[in-house]
Amino acid sequence: MQPKLLLISLLSITLFASCTNETEEYTTANDTKINLGQEIFNDINLSNPVGQSCASCHSPEKGFSDSENRAISEGAVKSIFGNRNAPSLAYNVFSPSRYYNSVDETFVGGLFLDGRSPNLQEQFIHPMLNPLEMNNNSTSDVVAKIKKASYYTKIVNLYGNSIFESDILSYVADALSQFQSSEKVNPFTSKYDYYLQGRATLTLEEKKGLVIFQGKAMCSQCHVTDPDPIQRKVLFTDFTYDNIGVPKNKTNPFHTQATNNMGANYVDLGIGAIILQSSNNGKFRVPTLRNIAITAPYFHNGSFTTLEKVVHFYNTRDLNTGEFDAPEVLENVNKDELGNLKLTNEEEQNLVAFLKTLTDSYHSP
Repeated sequence: MQPKLLLISLLSITLFASCTNETEEYTTANDTKINLGQEIFNDINLSNPVGQSCASCHSPEKGFSDSENRAISEGAVKSIFGNRNAPSLAYNVFSPSRYYNSVDETFVGGLFLDGRSPNLQEQFIHPMLNPLEMNNNSTSDVVAKIKKASYYTKIVNLYGNSIFESDILSYVADALSQFQSSEKVNPFTSKYDYYLQGRATLTLEEKKGLVIFQGKAMCSQCHVTDPDPIQRKVLFTDFTYDNIGVPKNKTNPFHTQATNNMGANYVDLGIGAIILQSSNNGKFRVPTLRNIAITAPYFHNGSFTTLEKVVHFYNTRDLNTGEFDAPEVLENVNKDELGNLKLTNEEEQNLVAFLKTLTDSYHSP
């Protein structure tokens, strides 16, 4: 080999080895952050009183929704409940920062059902300080608990040692966001995913349900089945906001507790209360349908207990059958894409069968 060619060859090997080492180092560091985030996510000592973790209301076994399938989750303080059903955290990471789409005349993105948080890093502190959830009095209290945690040395080793509370909170937020962005939370391992890959076969009932989902039932207009252009995965949401006419949950314990000074007259305005626009009252972010079969009860207030009832509601809401109460928020109800879909009983059943293919951790029989 000529000396010049030998030099180029050795240089190529060196650069390749360098890139490989950098990639391995990045992957190792990222995995370490994911594992740290998972520890924080499961830490029951971060609440006041201790005993409640993020996982208490967002269980991996339930698609990162309420571990006991409660309509409304209980906070760290016993007998104190939130005002909404705990949504699944899975696949939340793909929601863009909230913005207004002037073409479709709707807000898009953000986190929480009302879109009040712009991103995962900012989102984590809300439940920590919410008196209806983890009930810490201040960010200083949260930081003090983090410093006492067994994983604090891991935080220092990964991010450095800082005297500033804001830095420590940002480290924790980053670790949690790394976990929530990982395959542990967003695995894409449903039967439908395997079907798209040619590794599973849908039953005739499930295939019919998919056709109905994309056609007659108009589900895919909001729960999109086209792969996301960035992720190249089917997310089953367009992250927009909609008022679908859900009735008030009369059994919601929040309506009768002292922390709610409006009592039974309380009305959840969704994103309308965040942006202070009445034209958006009653609208909530369209959730992903992934893991929908294991995340009951449904809707922002947990008012529907079964998937079958949800599908029937979408199909017959406007037929005045007496099955459903009036919408909690009468204004802005979507009457174009649901309410009178004219699905038969068999088509409703087929649709439910398809929705059940969206549950992660599928194992072929």
